[in-house]
Amino acid sequence: MHARLVNHPDAVARIQPGAVNTEVVIDLSGGGSIAAIITKESAKHLCLAVGAESTAIFKASSVIVGVPT
Repeated sequence: MHARLVNHPDAVARIQPGAVNTEVVIDLSGGGSIAAIITKESAKHLCLAVGAESTAIFKASSVIVGVPT
């Protein structure tokens, strides 16, 4: 598997903790946003906070792409 690093720092826009996992939304400097689900423990370890500089790294064995029909 290969990891792809977003090539510019962005900012945490929202953190939504759940019972086991936390949803983290990052506003991208290009105008979009991306959401990730991470464990609560990982969120705590990263000391995430709204407005904090962040970087998204993609690591997946497959990506599903769809188009409207």
